[in-house]
Amino acid sequence: MSTSPKPVKKVPIHLQSAQNRVYIKNGQIVNHDKTFMADVYIEDGTIKFVGPASEIVVPGGVRVIDAAGKLIIPGGIDPHTHFQLPFGNAISVDDFYYGTKAAIAGGTTTIIDFVLPNKGESLVEAYDKWREWADPKVCCDYGLHVGITWWSNSVAQEMKIMCDELGVNSFKMFMAYKGLYQLNDSELLDVFERIRTLGAIAQIHAENGDIIAKNVSKLLAANITGPEGHELSRPEEVEAEAVNRACILAHQMDCPLYVVHVMSKSAGIEIARARTRYIKRGIYGETLAAALGTDGSHYGHTWTCPQSTVTSRSDNTRIFNEIIGEMKSPLYVTRVTSKLSAEIIGRARRSGYCVFGETLVSSLGRAMSGIQKQYHMYCITSPPIRESAETPRQLMKSDDLQTTGSDNCTFNKEQKELGKGNFAKIPNGVNGVEDRMSVVWEKGVHAGLLDPCRFVAVTSTNAAKIFNLYPQKGCIAVGSDADVVIWNPHATRTISKDTHHHNCDFNIFEGMVCHGVPELVLVRGRICVENDTVRVAEGFGRFLNSPVRPSYVYDVLEGKTPAEVQAERNGADEQLNGNMKKMNLSALQIEIPQQDSGIFAGKMGGGDFMTITPTQKGHVEGSRNMQESTFSVSEELDKSCARSCIRVRNPPGGKSTGFW
Repeated sequence: MSTSPKPVKKVPIHLQSAQNRVYIKNGQIVNHDKTFMADVYIEDGTIKFVGPASEIVVPGGVRVIDAAGKLIIPGGIDPHTHFQLPFGNAISVDDFYYGTKAAIAGGTTTIIDFVLPNKGESLVEAYDKWREWADPKVCCDYGLHVGITWWSNSVAQEMKIMCDELGVNSFKMFMAYKGLYQLNDSELLDVFERIRTLGAIAQIHAENGDIIAKNVSKLLAANITGPEGHELSRPEEVEAEAVNRACILAHQMDCPLYVVHVMSKSAGIEIARARTRYIKRGIYGETLAAALGTDGSHYGHTWTCPQSTVTSRSDNTRIFNEIIGEMKSPLYVTRVTSKLSAEIIGRARRSGYCVFGETLVSSLGRAMSGIQKQYHMYCITSPPIRESAETPRQLMKSDDLQTTGSDNCTFNKEQKELGKGNFAKIPNGVNGVEDRMSVVWEKGVHAGLLDPCRFVAVTSTNAAKIFNLYPQKGCIAVGSDADVVIWNPHATRTISKDTHHHNCDFNIFEGMVCHGVPELVLVRGRICVENDTVRVAEGFGRFLNSPVRPSYVYDVLEGKTPAEVQAERNGADEQLNGNMKKMNLSALQIEIPQQDSGIFAGKMGGGDFMTITPTQKGHVEGSRNMQESTFSVSEELDKSCARSCIRVRNPPGGKSTGFW
């Protein structure tokens, strides 16, 4: 367990005058569409000025921060967390205090969590329960998605209350978890129709729950009880079929669809094809950080390890292709964690379709082949981390990734071992909210696959636009909330359970050296991270009302803006290339790598839990290595950063409610 100090109580605004006004000078601002040199003045939690020093008179009593040689970026937005989530007899150990504290420590200043009502439970009552858990504890701003885990007229009525009165604009359905959350096709049609009427966004956990339940029974009967059974119960076509079916159903109702945690190659390919077919409709994909940082090639037939990484995934190629082909609604695919899934998304995008993919930081930052088998069980999450060590690189390719989530749902070792002897009972979920930003920088920018603007888009801006929080969140601009990160591209940190801020006793990225460190983090103008010290105020965060009908999604869906025109970056590539050339790369001491050696730093050590021997030494989190960082700006930026949305998600199996 983490030995974090006692939470800092919320400080009244009138006692925070020293932090109410901040002036950041000499930094290089990076937004999703451009980068430029400018100073930033912050007052009362809002950005009041962005421009040259010659155009502002800085008032007295202001905290001045010199950001020379650093990047000034918008705070990260993690659209996929599960804090304080009940799971059978266990509750995820990162509650809203520990979870948001860890988020801030890593440069994420906004999270969106999931309300998951029990079957038969009122949506409003479940929402109230989550607000009661979150409001006194959150250290940063947060929003909520709401799960539709059962269907009735009362649920339909409460969905309108959610949208009209309670600030929710997205609903998640499950095609898996038979007997628990799974909806049938008729119910899904009714829900999609209702969501379209409300101007909201549909999210779907796409796996065939009936097939999974049958497979789980067969595997357990065959005495396959270890963590390897988790993935065996949900092969690629199980996900692909569900994705295809979900897309067709949503298309029939003309409903925007966000498919969460796409973790497979097949699913990604199908998304790409769908985007190709529906140029004027938005398809969005989400993958998890776990998918970008890990893969599942090391899965073995031993119990001791795979449990902790249980996360459902399926590489659905063939079926997912057909599904997307039928889609006319915006599609947001989440949890893209496989090479094939990413390729599908990329193909669709290159064909002009409005498709977005979300991956998980666990998939970007880890390869299962690099984790000793006895630790696999601690990495169990749904969809599962892929086996191929090439998956993280494929997911990171510029055309195949729109958003990154963490799907942070942490259970400690003792809780994970509840599934010993029955893989279906392993609590699904891993950490990721703290390390998401650094892992994406390491696997994307440092590896030469993303440039800094694209990094900002996939870690912040795209999520803000899809869930209608932009430009309050997701950009450095006058009038935006002062959620600001001063990013040091030169520094490195070594991820470790001994220094992380999670309330968990392991870290799936243990030993990974990341280039790129959030040196200072401001949450609504309040300095929360500085000099390796994290000081957050419990309850400082606010609930974010998410208005319905995000123009980023519905203008395309309703034909008001052609998909190819909707992107605010239309024609911005040439401008951005010019901006990147103007970036003072020499001043930042950044060089472009000639190859991507070091994407996977090394093999697992023989002793400590998931220890990596890196190609170059790094410091434990908190210490700084001011050696040069290396990133490439050679990859072409995403030409359709601002398009409609669907999320594809890959769930765990059977009746196990591991998340997400």
